[in-house]
Amino acid sequence: MITMNEKPVLVAREGQLAGQRWTIDSDEFLIGRGSDCQIILPERQVSRHHVRITHENGRYTLHDLDSRNGTHLNGSQIEGSTVLQDGDEISIALCVKLVFVGTDATIPLTFEPPTQEGNLQIDEAQRAVIINGEELDPPLSLAQFRLLELLYNGEGAVCSRDDIVEVVWPGTDGLGVSEQAIDALVRRLRDRLAELDEYNYIVTVRGHGFRIDNEPH
Repeated sequence: MITMNEKPVLVAREGQLAGQRWTIDSDEFLIGRGSDCQIILPERQVSRHHVRITHENGRYTLHDLDSRNGTHLNGSQIEGSTVLQDGDEISIALCVKLVFVGTDATIPLTFEPPTQEGNLQIDEAQRAVIINGEELDPPLSLAQFRLLELLYNGEGAVCSRDDIVEVVWPGTDGLGVSEQAIDALVRRLRDRLAELDEYNYIVTVRGHGFRIDNEPH
């Protein structure tokens, strides 16, 4: 079932907010971690004021507010601002995905977040990892799951070591977290995934960080 949309809507595609929607009902619409935002995203990698959507002359424009972890539109990082089109996918700090539904579009009354097509799947609510239909048991540690979740939601984008510290060790500002600690965590996570599949899901991008390779194989 569908409904006509008189004002643009943002729909969360995945994560804890999957399925939620927000109507853009003002000329300036703020998204971030701060309590003064119209959409509050409780993720540490999201900046307090991350992006703003403005409405002027019938156009809706997305502005990145010099966010720490960046904003992607349809998979490409934006610099400054860009005009939104119906169906655009906005990725906030590679951890929250929102779909922009324009005023001339119809939207489903229910929204099912997509499932990645790779052999590896994660259930964020249950903190479960499924590879080739089999659940990893015992479960990953919290640090291992946070790392895998970051890479998984990045869908192949490179996650820097700073990104990993921010997500896995929140609130530390990197103090006491060495390069060796990150490498050890990656190594342990690879070993756990190899219990179900020896395929190398976590790829090292030298000089930049890590990314997931979850293409069907």
